[in-house]
Amino acid sequence: MADATTAEQEIHEPEAHSFQAEARTLLDLMINSLYTHREVFLRELISNASDALDKLRVRALTDESLLGDQKGLEVVITADPEAKTLTISDTGIGMTKDELRDNLGTIARSGSREFAKQLKEQQGEGSAAQLIGQFGVGFYSAFLVASKVEVVTRAAGSDEAFRWVSTADGTYTIEPATRAARGTDLVLHLRDDQEEYLSTYRLRSLITKYSDFVGHPIKLTEERTEGEGDEQTKTTTQEVVNKGKALWTRAKDDITDEQYEEFYKHLSHDFEAPLARTHFKVEGRQMFTGLLYLPKRPPFDLNFPKSRSGLRLYVKRVFVMDDCEQLIPEYLRFVRGVIDSDDLPLNVSREILQQEQAVEGIKRQVVKKTLDMLDALADERPEDYAAFWKDFGTVLKEGLQADWKNKDRLAKLLRFESSAQDGLTSLAEYVERMPEGQKAIYYITGPSKEFVAKSPHIEGLKAKGYEVLYFVDAIDEWVAESVREFEGKPLSSAMKGELKLEDEGKEGEDAEAKQEEETPTEWKQLVQAVKDTLGERVKDVKMSARLTESPVCLVAGEMDMGANLERILRAANRPVEGGKRVFELNGDHPLIQNLDKLAKEDKHRLKFKEWVEVLFDQALLTEGSPLADPSSFAQRMTALLLDASQKELG
Repeated sequence: MADATTAEQEIHEPEAHSFQAEARTLLDLMINSLYTHREVFLRELISNASDALDKLRVRALTDESLLGDQKGLEVVITADPEAKTLTISDTGIGMTKDELRDNLGTIARSGSREFAKQLKEQQGEGSAAQLIGQFGVGFYSAFLVASKVEVVTRAAGSDEAFRWVSTADGTYTIEPATRAARGTDLVLHLRDDQEEYLSTYRLRSLITKYSDFVGHPIKLTEERTEGEGDEQTKTTTQEVVNKGKALWTRAKDDITDEQYEEFYKHLSHDFEAPLARTHFKVEGRQMFTGLLYLPKRPPFDLNFPKSRSGLRLYVKRVFVMDDCEQLIPEYLRFVRGVIDSDDLPLNVSREILQQEQAVEGIKRQVVKKTLDMLDALADERPEDYAAFWKDFGTVLKEGLQADWKNKDRLAKLLRFESSAQDGLTSLAEYVERMPEGQKAIYYITGPSKEFVAKSPHIEGLKAKGYEVLYFVDAIDEWVAESVREFEGKPLSSAMKGELKLEDEGKEGEDAEAKQEEETPTEWKQLVQAVKDTLGERVKDVKMSARLTESPVCLVAGEMDMGANLERILRAANRPVEGGKRVFELNGDHPLIQNLDKLAKEDKHRLKFKEWVEVLFDQALLTEGSPLADPSSFAQRMTALLLDASQKELG
């Protein structure tokens, strides 16, 4: 019997697990970093409980048996001053053992390493709390006030319950438990300095402040002692604290900025206020209400391959699904908010939703309202829009390829740095600054502002007084392909095609004749000699109209792949067959003039070839392309420098 008892104890002994290494770092930072608002933990935990109730309600639409005998969907908060515990209970979907391990044992899931890194970088007053919302780890805010956290949960449709326990020491345990019905109890063992959260008055005020709009009853359990001496009796009451009315259904004039802000925080689990919002109602063929927000900072998974949408779908005030990607295009995935439709069926599923004709109409309105919100932000608060652009601009640019119908609207929202001024500028502002006679909007692509600002390709444009936009995001290569013109002005690459600046503003046959003019007689011998030296490595050799300071550059054909795009594709491990480019020579540069003299004397033929090879490699480096033979380039440079130094020394 003793052996049997021992075996039974071993079966029920808690399983010990360790958090990921990054998770341990994160927990330590969360507990020991400074926070401006520790009270935010209650909002986060109520939001999680509300989500669990929403998930159950959705699943119960197709499987009512999940509700069992327990039909009520509610959150109950109970403070126990004697035990110093605060319990947040819900009658929601619950969790299985595997879900406990997956959801609570891996902080921030795939983003834990990046989360911990950014948290370290941004330590300071309130900074860590801000990151909680960005990474969706609201559960762990419990450790802001608790020394130990217990989770007792039973999944809907299951007879098994489990207990998860951690003291934030880098480990946690999971063991079988008992729970009368589905749902989750989250028990916080409060620290001695956090006992204020055992006060029902304090809890009631926080629920009203942060969670008044939660669509499920939030009940606060309160114990009262009545009478004196031996006649004392204790009574326990439960009071529904929140109003529970969906915020978006109320008139805009009846909602304060603070209420809008708190609803956003509840919805997004973000600590910061949103950057902008739009609250609207659409009537007519389709009836729906929307409340959309722009976050101040990007979520950690914004650029992940399967980044999730932040839009919730309700039907007649009943939650249907989270992350409703069918109602918003991927390039607007940073938008947070709710859509409440009066037209869609209540039992809508993802498959049915994709087939609903009404969905496309809702999606068009969501896009329109979002772009309206961005337009207003750009016009009325340009500094805030500039901050938004730095974090979300790259994602918004995706719409130029994905949403052809709104391409012109998106083009107006584009911002770039340029050669004319510090900071960002729009295409409209560029056009407004164009001098008389300039016909095109000029841009240059490259890996960074510092790189393109020094490019020889824009020397002639700058000398002419023309502004050049810096396209330095990888996606800008495709932006240039999508936005061929703006307000009647074509976009023209400074690194491609002919650049006949002297012909700008001229019309008629004279200009056309000049464009077709052959190489001037005095340069024909040099051009041919360079062609003979470089052979098949270049498409052509020409005298340049774009260079004023540099001796040479390489120019791609108008329809050819540029050097920057080749670099981007190589970095992505895509096969790239480098295209041939035109080798342009600056006839005003002393080096090219001296090279011309060498070309006319047979005795300097070998040295001439060496100089051409060096200049060609220099042009490759200047455009950001790799050298075919770096060793040969170094040897030539050494030989030429040695020759030059010997001449200097006599």
